[in-house]
Amino acid sequence: MNSTGRRLLTAIAVLAAAGVVVSSVSLYHHYQKSETSFCNISESLNCDIVNRSIYSEVMGVPVALIGMVGYASLFVAAVFRRARPETPKVLLAASLAGLGFALYLTYIEGFVLGAWCVLCLSSLVVIFAVAVVSAILAVRERKESQRASPRDDRVAG
Repeated sequence: MNSTGRRLLTAIAVLAAAGVVVSSVSLYHHYQKSETSFCNISESLNCDIVNRSIYSEVMGVPVALIGMVGYASLFVAAVFRRARPETPKVLLAASLAGLGFALYLTYIEGFVLGAWCVLCLSSLVVIFAVAVVSAILAVRERKESQRASPRDDRVAG
C-alpha cells in the first residue's frame, strides 16, 4: 500500500475514534436519569427525546453501543488489518452498512419522533465521512492492484 493509502487509513482510524467518542457520550446519556442540558436546545433539538425513545434500542441493545462497536471495528480494521488486501473492501462494506443504519435512524428522528439529536447527527457526519474515505481508498486500491497485475485480454488459440 502506498503512502496515500496509508494516509486514507489513518483518516479512517481518526474518524472511527471520533465515532467511538460520540457514541460513548450518547451511551452515557442513554442511561442517565436526569435531563442532559448540553444538547436539549428546544423541543425539536433534544437528545433526551431521541436517546431515550423506544427507537434508541434494538432488541434491548442501545443503538449507541452498536455505534461504539461498529466504530471500534472500523478502527481495528484501519489500524491493525491495514496490510490485508481485503481491508479496503471490508471498510467500505462496513461503513456503508453503518451509513445505511444511521440514515434510517435519522429518518426516525425527523419523521417519527420529530426531534433531532446533536450527538446522532454528529455520528451521521462521522460515518458519512468514513464511507467517503473508504470509497476513495477502495477505488484507489483497486486501480493500483489492476496496474500491478494487468489482465491479458488476448484470446488464446
